[in-house]
Amino acid sequence: MVRIRAPIWLFFDVNKLCASKDRKCSYLPSKRGGPRKKKTSISPERSDQQDGFQNEVITPTSNFNESSGGMFGQIDVLSVPGAGLRSLDFSSDVQSMFVDLFPANEAVHTHVQMEPTPSPSNEASQFLVRTYSSEHEILNAYYDFIHLYFPILPPRINRPCPDRPLNCAGSCADSPSEEPILLYRPQSPLSLAISAILALIPHPNDPEPTSAGAVLQRRTYAHTFAQLANNSIEADCELHASSTEPAQALSNDRPLINREPFHINTPVELERILALLVLSVYEYTQRGNLLKMRYRAGQALAIALDMSLHSLGEEFDEFAEARRRTWWMTYYCVLQGSIVSTTPPSITLHDPQFVTPYPRFASDPDGWSILIQAQQVIVSSTQFIIDLNKCIRTGSNWHYIYERMQQLDAWSKSILAQSNLPPINCGDQTEAITAQSIRAISRIKLSSAQIKTHRFRAFSDIPIFIKKHCDLTAASSNNANVNNFPKASRAQSGISSIQCSCSSMEPFQSASSSDYTGSSASSTPSDAQSIPQYPFRNDFPYTSQQSAKVCLRAAFLISHMFSSLPLPEPLYVPGDGQETPLHQPPRTMPSFACCLMQGSYALLMIFYKARVAKQLSPGFDYDNTGNPSDRLVEELRQGLGRLISAVGNYAIAFEALDGMRDEIAGAYQTAFPQV
Repeated sequence: MVRIRAPIWLFFDVNKLCASKDRKCSYLPSKRGGPRKKKTSISPERSDQQDGFQNEVITPTSNFNESSGGMFGQIDVLSVPGAGLRSLDFSSDVQSMFVDLFPANEAVHTHVQMEPTPSPSNEASQFLVRTYSSEHEILNAYYDFIHLYFPILPPRINRPCPDRPLNCAGSCADSPSEEPILLYRPQSPLSLAISAILALIPHPNDPEPTSAGAVLQRRTYAHTFAQLANNSIEADCELHASSTEPAQALSNDRPLINREPFHINTPVELERILALLVLSVYEYTQRGNLLKMRYRAGQALAIALDMSLHSLGEEFDEFAEARRRTWWMTYYCVLQGSIVSTTPPSITLHDPQFVTPYPRFASDPDGWSILIQAQQVIVSSTQFIIDLNKCIRTGSNWHYIYERMQQLDAWSKSILAQSNLPPINCGDQTEAITAQSIRAISRIKLSSAQIKTHRFRAFSDIPIFIKKHCDLTAASSNNANVNNFPKASRAQSGISSIQCSCSSMEPFQSASSSDYTGSSASSTPSDAQSIPQYPFRNDFPYTSQQSAKVCLRAAFLISHMFSSLPLPEPLYVPGDGQETPLHQPPRTMPSFACCLMQGSYALLMIFYKARVAKQLSPGFDYDNTGNPSDRLVEELRQGLGRLISAVGNYAIAFEALDGMRDEIAGAYQTAFPQV
């Protein structure tokens, strides 16, 4: 028998230790008093892992606030990836991290219980997190959950294997505040970065994947894998001579990496680039950090350029496809950072030095070309918004805006027509589903580019609409933007004040009826006080109705394409020690979530236009075929429903998209309160 003198708060852990050794323990009370107070410091990284994980993460908001900025002051946030994303890097309330982690009566010490009670650490250890026990299993999971939407690696070499995440208590940390216990540490920076994404996908046997504890546990594991991936990337870039003989380091070649490749047809030196691309998406969709998203993509670009991946020739060997995918996915991610942050791209879109051939889907030879061109179109449309805002502030250079608008419209229509053509089937179907997914993503991006190009012309009757793209604010903040007009332009256009009365629909009702009916009726002088009448309004190459129709068609296509994206279908083998999954795993890698918000915004604007158009002609009677306005409203409702379903699916895994989901759901409930 072992006699142990220890404080009572350690007795239960000690008792477990004795039991594991087949020894009997005897407890002697400690003479040193109670447990010592331990100094703890919560780092920013640790605090963000616990910030507001209860209601904000799990429960969509059911109340839609109409008191701050009006109805459209709420809707305008839909176009904001920065504001729509819930950032995990900046805690708004430090106290919220402790919500529900401790019993309600713990602080007042009303009575002491002599028996152990369930604690946060005991509860946390029950949550399962998707982790794996080998590189092979991680690679197999990559193809099941990531490759469909983010094909950074060549096609599978081996047949799909059953998905076997670890299913034991040992894979979970003993406390949410502690570093998690990794039963297997991935060996490559790429397998570590992929593990960060996989950890966010609920475990197939987790009975409550949306509970606050489960979400917190997945967040903790994912961030641990991401940090380890960053450390591994640094190690891959390290020269041994830099530490031992710095004077010799400059004359050395690139670092030598001594490990087995993660994918047999992908050179090991490419793994750090691919890991940075995965981490770039992780920073955007999970942590809501646009700065780190662009930084990771920039790191990948620097390494890729140093390795001359941008200037590869037509040679084809076992590594050619991997090198091509590495370069063009790096190019894609760099542009994606520019799109979501509404900043000019850091590279030239059509740089003559970028001559590396496109990768290739055997079942769709044009798929990669369409994806890259779609990315070029949408980043150009984002630059158009930047230029448009400059012209609004200065009141000049409108001729360029009109010409550029026509160019972008023609460009997007041309690529969209190519994307609608059926691919040439070459017989090899190993990546057919991935190729179809990439086609759908391309259409989503092209449709979003059309909304970016036409949304100002279509919705210029809404004061809050004119603001930096993906950074729209309430009408009260837009007053400053309007005040930046030259005085002569403001006087000419009749902009003297903007009243945010959107919740009562007065701006729509006071707008010129020609915006809705095509008549020549004009608004009254008082109406001009509510709606800014810009001096360039009648000079656009498209009418308001034409642009609104473009936005409507694009938004419908976005909603259909999001719902058509494939869902992960990992292989499970009942009777092989596996249980039937308790829930459908979500889609991953939604780096293009801004397109979803653009589509939602356009559908909501068209809905209110249609509602006001009906109010402007209450006596107009339709044939027995039904009311076209009512049919349109129903289509709009269904389109929004598809987008809510899509963003809700993504938000199962990616916490930063919670804000987007809640904004659309709130706006939907306001527009369709009876549904």
